[in-house]
Amino acid sequence: MTTSLGIRGRVIGLAVVPMAIIGVLLLFQLIAGKIDDLDQSLRDRAVAIAHQLAPAAEYGVAAGNIEVLQTLLEKVAIEPDVRGVAVFADNGQALSQVGMGAWTEPAQGGLPTERIHQIEYTDRLVYYAPITRTEVMVDDFNLVDARAAQPGTQTRLLGWVGLDVSRSATFKSQREAILRSLAVLLAGLGVSLYLAWRIGRQITRPILALTHTVSRIGEGHLDERVEQAGRAELGSLQRGINYMAAHLQAMQDEMQEKIDQATARLVYQASHDALTGLINRREFEQRLERTLLSALQQGREHALCYMDLDQFKVINDSCGHAAGDELLRQLALLLKGNLRESDTLARLGGDEFALLLENCSIPDALEVADTFRAEVQRFRFKWGDRIFNVGMSAGMVAINRDSGTAASLLSAADAACYVAKDRGRNQIHVYESSGHDLVRHRGEMRWVTRIQGALEEGRLRLSWQEIRRTDSVGAPPCHVELLLRMVDDDGSEILPMAFIPAAERYSIMPALDSWVIGETLRVCQRYLAAKREQHCLFAINLSGVSLKDPEFRRMLLECLQENPALGPHLCFEITETAAIGNLAVVNEFIDAMRGFGCSFALDDFGSGLSSFTYLKNLKVDFLKIDGAFVRDITTNPIDRSMVEAVHRIGHQMGLKTVAEYVESEQTLAMLREIGVDYVQGNWVHCPEPLETLCGKS
Repeated sequence: MTTSLGIRGRVIGLAVVPMAIIGVLLLFQLIAGKIDDLDQSLRDRAVAIAHQLAPAAEYGVAAGNIEVLQTLLEKVAIEPDVRGVAVFADNGQALSQVGMGAWTEPAQGGLPTERIHQIEYTDRLVYYAPITRTEVMVDDFNLVDARAAQPGTQTRLLGWVGLDVSRSATFKSQREAILRSLAVLLAGLGVSLYLAWRIGRQITRPILALTHTVSRIGEGHLDERVEQAGRAELGSLQRGINYMAAHLQAMQDEMQEKIDQATARLVYQASHDALTGLINRREFEQRLERTLLSALQQGREHALCYMDLDQFKVINDSCGHAAGDELLRQLALLLKGNLRESDTLARLGGDEFALLLENCSIPDALEVADTFRAEVQRFRFKWGDRIFNVGMSAGMVAINRDSGTAASLLSAADAACYVAKDRGRNQIHVYESSGHDLVRHRGEMRWVTRIQGALEEGRLRLSWQEIRRTDSVGAPPCHVELLLRMVDDDGSEILPMAFIPAAERYSIMPALDSWVIGETLRVCQRYLAAKREQHCLFAINLSGVSLKDPEFRRMLLECLQENPALGPHLCFEITETAAIGNLAVVNEFIDAMRGFGCSFALDDFGSGLSSFTYLKNLKVDFLKIDGAFVRDITTNPIDRSMVEAVHRIGHQMGLKTVAEYVESEQTLAMLREIGVDYVQGNWVHCPEPLETLCGKS
């Protein structure tokens, strides 16, 4: 009868086996329930002990009687499964403990004071029960409103009782139950295996044939077919496998065609720039490596040209990134039209392009590059109703036997491009390793790396220097300037004059100024919290680069909107040269900050070419006289006359005057005689670490 059964009947017969296994699992579940009961019994007993121990320890904790507590704990410690027991004061200090319990300081753990708290570990349970005392008290002196004082009760926390109980007994019972279950399970498996063998023996042969065919199909032999000799469900399965093989073969052919197409697209995308269609930086570097290898092995001469668009940011800022993208696409088409067959043009990123000229000397390469430059210069980019002129600066370096790595070649070409931009843009510069401009560029780039490292690693500091009224000596500081410092890797302090030029040239100043703003607001809050009766004005230097940066201005507005009370305590110092170069931007910024009560100082006044002309158009509160005129005021009559003139005009315009670089008593005396309002310098007050400001009286 077994041989006449179909596949379904045979599977039904096999289903009896899992049912036997389910019976074994139910037996195991019953045993597991017993284990849970044992564990719950342990928990209940531990909670009962903790409930009894907490009130029993109240007297010992309240009276500070450690002997009573120790005796009490020793009695509890002899209980079964108790690893350790301890009593803690309300501040978390252990008053007494017995056993080897591992404790967490209750005062720092945020434990509840009105109930027992359980902490569960793998091998143990730890309970903390609060020790409390209920007192009847009347305290009229500690109430905010004495009229609301009423006698009553108060529950006061005295400490905690800690109880550490072991789960080893439960684990032992668990192991025994598991062993018994395993024995029953193995017996059931033995019976099930025997039944499965008897039933499975009848269906093995046709299934093995199916298995062989399916394996062949899985190996890729999609032309393999099953001989259809079975009946009932088995015959249907054989026909289904043959149909599946035929369908898979058709799908494979179609899929292979799609894979070939997708692979081609991926290969292209991996090596080309999505925006311009030029090869990308990764592919260009690989080709540069191959070109460099030919120069080293075969003595061939090639050239690398690094090109950067001039004033590209103007188009992005004025018309948006969509306009910038369209400009790059049009320029890519323009430049590709001037390529030789052996040349390689790539977009490295942003508005930066690179040109690899194989088997080309520097003089010939200069002609090719100048053709590119001229084409770009003649090009007119139209966006909407606006037309833009575009320029291009380029740096060139020779590739020969003496060349270094591909990375060093790109760096050299980039440096040469920087020199071309620095000398007026829209020109080509050939790399010279000993050039003064390149040496300066490398030095600035090293500073860029150090500045970025200091920002990321928190190695920036603020110092403060008092700006003192000339008629107030010994009074608390009411006007201070915050001075930026950078801490080097060796712990030494670096003054801003060393790294600020590089930060301004490479647009890092907004990040530095943002950090200064954040630190200033924090110190301002601490100062006001510590000295509410003293008004202090915190002066912050802002660079011209930051004033023009929309993101920086947005950040500053958001900070003041969150802390409007700090505005009257902030004074922004703007250098004269930065103000003259961005007069409209500066006045717009001043108007926005005035709304928060901020004040302004024009720094280094007198260093510009047309100081008094521009002063009329700047809405500032303080006029800081350039230290170059103050330093030698006692010996140079011209300097004195300049200081007197600046001070007189400043007062006529309603401005407070500040003299910088006051380095002697004689200088201070002369400035008082002139009538200057404020003085600043090392003789008046040497810069101190910011931490000393809030604690200074």
